[in-house]
Amino acid sequence: MTLTFSSSVHRCLRTTRSNVIVSKPDPAVALITLNRPNALNALNAAHFNDISSALREADQDSSIGAMVITGSDKAFAAGADIKEMKDKTFAEAYMSDFLANWEVIAKLRKPVIAAVSGYALGGGLELALQADILLAAPSAKLGQPEINLGVIPGGGGTQRLARLIEAERWGLINRVVREESGVVDAAIKLAKEVASKSRVAVTAGKEAVNAASELSLSEGLRLERRLFHSLFATKDQKEGMTAFAEKRKPEWTHS
Repeated sequence: MTLTFSSSVHRCLRTTRSNVIVSKPDPAVALITLNRPNALNALNAAHFNDISSALREADQDSSIGAMVITGSDKAFAAGADIKEMKDKTFAEAYMSDFLANWEVIAKLRKPVIAAVSGYALGGGLELALQADILLAAPSAKLGQPEINLGVIPGGGGTQRLARLIEAERWGLINRVVREESGVVDAAIKLAKEVASKSRVAVTAGKEAVNAASELSLSEGLRLERRLFHSLFATKDQKEGMTAFAEKRKPEWTHS
C-alpha cells in the first residue's frame, strides 16, 4: 500500500491509499482526492474500497467536521471500470448484490461536498450525487451513459439524478463555480464553514434532510421536531443561545 500525502496538509489522516490522496487543508476538513489518473479515475473494486475506507475514517475522526471529495481537472471519475464488470453473469451480480456498497457517502453522518471538474459519468456521477452538496467547475461533463452499454444506472443514478434536477429547478441546491481552478477551493471554503458549526447540530440536520426523501410530510415533520427537541439536551444548544443573548461568538464543544 502506497502512502501519499499532500504538501499543503496541516495534519494527514492516519492512513491513505494508493488510489486516493487524503489531506487536511484545514484542521477540521478532510480532502479526499481520487487518484487513478491513467484511467480517468474509473472506479474499480480496489479504487472504490480505498475511497470508502478514506471516507469512513474521516467520518469517524472527531477532529473532522466536513469532507470534500474531488478528482482531477480532467476527470472527477469517468465511470465504473467496464473491463472489470463486462463478464459478470446475472447470478453473480444478483447473488452478490453488486453495487450495494456504493451507498457509502449517503450513509456517512458528516457532511460531504463533491467538487467536480471534467468527466463525471456513470458510476462517477452516481458517486458525486451521494454528496450533500455538489459544486461543479465549468468543465464538468455530467452524464449517465449506461444505456449505451445495454444496461441502466445501478448505483442510484435513476433515483438521485431525478431528485437533483427537481431540486435545481427550485434553486435549492448546488452551483457552478465560474473559475475553472476554483472548484476545490470553493468546496474547501464551504466545508470549513460547515465544520465551524456545532457538529451535533450539523449531524442532526443532515439526518433530517436525508430522511425527507423517504418519509411522508407528516412523518418528516415529526422526525424534525424530535431531533430539534433532542438538541436541547446538548451543551452546544446552551452555548449557542447564551452566546446569541450575550452578543458574542459561540465556543462549540460538539457535545
